[in-house]
Amino acid sequence: MRLSLVRRTSAEFVGTALLVTAVVGSGIAAARLSPGDVGLQLLENAIATAFALGALILIFGPVSGAHLNPVVSAVDWWLGRRSGTGLTGPNLAAYGAAQATGAIAGAVLANLMFDLPATTWSQTDRTGANLWLAEVVATAGLVVLVFALARTGRTTTAPAAVGAYIGAAYWFTSSTSFANPAVTVGRTVSDTFAGIAPTSVPGFVIAQLVGGLLAVAALAAWYPDAGRAADAVLMPPLAQESETP
Repeated sequence: MRLSLVRRTSAEFVGTALLVTAVVGSGIAAARLSPGDVGLQLLENAIATAFALGALILIFGPVSGAHLNPVVSAVDWWLGRRSGTGLTGPNLAAYGAAQATGAIAGAVLANLMFDLPATTWSQTDRTGANLWLAEVVATAGLVVLVFALARTGRTTTAPAAVGAYIGAAYWFTSSTSFANPAVTVGRTVSDTFAGIAPTSVPGFVIAQLVGGLLAVAALAAWYPDAGRAADAVLMPPLAQESETP
């Protein structure tokens, strides 16, 4: 069991790190390639992030489920706790720690690849009720999508579906769809196109947690037995298929 958890959390760490590297790195590249055209910069950033997310789910889904998001992991634990599926409490804590530290490491990696200081606090303020509302919507939609795919046995479509959702949410939400507390924290240490000021983080994280709660309520109404499929989020982890040595 111990080796299995190490295997899964290492996948969550690296997967979340590479996700943030894709977000921050493509943001830096977009700002340099298309100076003065914010719309084009956002398009470049969104496309790179969507494609990278799909690829990361393919890589890490069979190992850890490729949650890469503390809200997804928390809902997985909550829905699966009664049926004995999904993450246990200690596993949830380990996943959350791996995702948060991985996100910071990913931002540092992106900064270094573009010859920037390893860490610089972002000065980009992202605050206001409209942005918080956008984060509630983006996070709730993401979580409902993930668990709907698991419940209906369509996890093989998760890479394309989740990547497409995030790519679209870049454009239909005013916050550009962070929808992930770990990614939000990671983006504070890069003062670039994709950054967010540390003072803006609490509002975003609270909104994301509210979105997760709304998703739980929606799933209770639309997929009342979603908890039985918690082991399949986002893809069935191989490590959970054989816990015995």
